[in-house]
Amino acid sequence: MAAVRRSRIITLAVACFLAYIFFPILYLGTSSSPPIPSFRDHYSNAAWKGSHHPPPPSDDQRMMIGDIPYRRSGIDWATVHKHFPVETHTVLPSGPATAFPPVQYAFPAADSAVQKLNERRAATVRNVFRRDWGLYRRFAWTHDELQPVSGTPKNPFCGWAASLVDALDTLWIMGLRKEFDEAVRVVAQLDWAYTPESSLNVFETTIRHLGGLLSAYALSNEPVLLAKAHELGDLLYTAFDTPNHIPPFWLSFETSRRGRQVAGAREASAAMGTLSMEFSELSRLTGNSKYYDAIVRVNDFFQRTQNATALPGMWPLMIDFRAEKVTSTIFTLGGGADSLYEYFPKMDLLLGGRNLAWREMGIKALDTALNHLVFRAMTPDNADVLFSGRAGVDSTGVVTPVYESEHLTCFVGGMYMMAGKLYARPDYLSVGERLANGCAWAYEQFPTGVMPEGFQLMACSAADSPAPEFPPCAYDESKHGRNAKMPAGFVNVGDGRYIMRPEAIESVFYAYRITGREEYRDTAWRMWEAIEKLTRVDYGHSGIADVNVNVKADEEIRYLDSMESFWFAETLKYFYLIFSEPDMISLDEWVLNTEAHPLRRPVPEL
Repeated sequence: MAAVRRSRIITLAVACFLAYIFFPILYLGTSSSPPIPSFRDHYSNAAWKGSHHPPPPSDDQRMMIGDIPYRRSGIDWATVHKHFPVETHTVLPSGPATAFPPVQYAFPAADSAVQKLNERRAATVRNVFRRDWGLYRRFAWTHDELQPVSGTPKNPFCGWAASLVDALDTLWIMGLRKEFDEAVRVVAQLDWAYTPESSLNVFETTIRHLGGLLSAYALSNEPVLLAKAHELGDLLYTAFDTPNHIPPFWLSFETSRRGRQVAGAREASAAMGTLSMEFSELSRLTGNSKYYDAIVRVNDFFQRTQNATALPGMWPLMIDFRAEKVTSTIFTLGGGADSLYEYFPKMDLLLGGRNLAWREMGIKALDTALNHLVFRAMTPDNADVLFSGRAGVDSTGVVTPVYESEHLTCFVGGMYMMAGKLYARPDYLSVGERLANGCAWAYEQFPTGVMPEGFQLMACSAADSPAPEFPPCAYDESKHGRNAKMPAGFVNVGDGRYIMRPEAIESVFYAYRITGREEYRDTAWRMWEAIEKLTRVDYGHSGIADVNVNVKADEEIRYLDSMESFWFAETLKYFYLIFSEPDMISLDEWVLNTEAHPLRRPVPEL
C-alpha cells in the first residue's frame, strides 16, 4: 500500500535532517534559467522557521481553482534544467482497449441476513476509520503521521501530509464527503518546494502521494487534485535526469541541481519497477507523454535483462541500476521485489492490453516464481496452504529454496488469482487461492490472531510436493527441528512485529471478489477482530513488537508507537471493501496500485 512494497525499504526518516544546513539548494536552473528559491531560504523565513507550515504564499503562487484557494508550488519543477535531456518521447499506446475476461465473480442478489451482517461489519470498520481519522486531525493534522501511543506528530515523508493524501480515496469510498472536502482544501495548499529534508524517497512518494492524488481525482473529478498531482509529477520526473534515465532511490535535491545524479548501484528491484502505473496515468490525464516515456525506459531495462539473470524469468532482489547489471543471486516475491511483479498484470489492465510487453514479462516471471519460490507448508493437519519464499542460485546454476516468508509476500495470492482470470490460467487461480489461504492460516496460528513480519516454516520439499499441484507431504518435525516457542509448523520467527500491514487482507479480498465464496468474508472478520483488539491504543492503532506474546496469560504487549499512512490507505480500505457490495470499486472497472489506490480501467469498444 507496496518493502519496497513498503519494506518499505527504509523509511524517509533516514533522509538527513542536517543536510539542508550544509547543502542548500541555491537554485535548480542554469545561468540562463530564472532564479529558483532555495529550500534554505524558506527555512530561514521567520514565518517558516521552527514551524511545520511554510510561510504564506507569494502573490504569484495564489490562485483559485473553482471555489478552492490554491497554492502553486514555490518551484515550477517543469522548468528545472535537465542535464540529460530526452529528445523524443514514447507516447501512450492508442487504439481500442482489450476486452479482458471478467475478473470478479458474477454475484447473485445477496441473502438479506448475510447482507445485513456484512453491512454491520462494514460500518464497524468505517467507525474505526472515523475514530482514527479524528485523532489524526486533532493531534497531527497536515503532518505525515500520528504516533498513536504518544499522540504526537511525525514527518517521515517530507512533511507533505502523507496520511491525509494517502487516505483521500478511502474517505471518498466510505462516503465521508465532509472530511474529504476538508482534506482537499489542505491538499490545495501543499507546496512541493517546502520540506526540511534534503532528499525524497521516489518510490514512497510515487505510490503514496502521487497515487493517492490520482486515485482521489479519478473518483471525485476534483480539479485541485489533478493540479497537485501534475506539480508533484514534475518534481518526481526530475529523478529520471540521470545518464541512463533510471532514477535513484533517493532524489537528492542538491545532487540533482549539480547534474551529478545517477541511478543506484545497489537498489531493491521494486524501487524502480513500481512507478509505471502512476506515471502512465499522469500521462493519460495531462496529455504529456514524458511521464510514460520515463517509465518505458526503465521497463526496457527490465525487458532486456529478464533472461540474463541467475534465475531467468525473474530479477534478483538487488540490482545495480547504474551499471545495468543483474548479477545478484537472491530471488524473492517479498519485500524489496514485490510490487515489481505486482505491476506487470496491473499495467496490462491499465493500458487496456495495448502494450503486450508487460503481459509477456509478467507471465514469464509468475511462471518462474511458481516453479522456484512457491512451496507447500508442512502442517500437522495437512492444511492445503502455500507460501512464497526465497531462492538462492549458486555459480553452477543450482537453485536452493529458502522457506522463509514475510507478511509483505502475502499479496502474491491476489496477484496470481487476478492473473489467472485475465490470462485463462487455472493453475494461477488455484495457486493464488491457496497462497491467500496460507496467510489467513498463519494469522490463526499465533496467540494474538495476527501473523508476524517474517518467519520460517516447515515445508514440503519440491520432490515431495512438486509444482503446480503441491500435493501434501507427511508431517515430520525431525526434518526441520521443533521449536517449542513456535506454533506447530513454524521453525522460527525472524521478525515478530505486526505493523498493521494490509497484504494478507488484500489477498483475502481478491479471493472473495474472484471466487464469490462467503467464507472469505468470515475469514476477514476473524482477522479484523484480532487486529483491531490487538492494536487499539489511546490515539489510534499501533504496530506491536511481537505477535507471539501469550495474550491469554496477560503477557505485556509492546507497542511501537507507529501508525503508518497505509493503515488508512490500504488496511482499513480492504476490510471495508470486502464487507461492502461487490460493485463498490469493482475489479472489472478499477485496478489498484500497490498502495490500494484505484485507477480507472479503460473501457473496451463493443
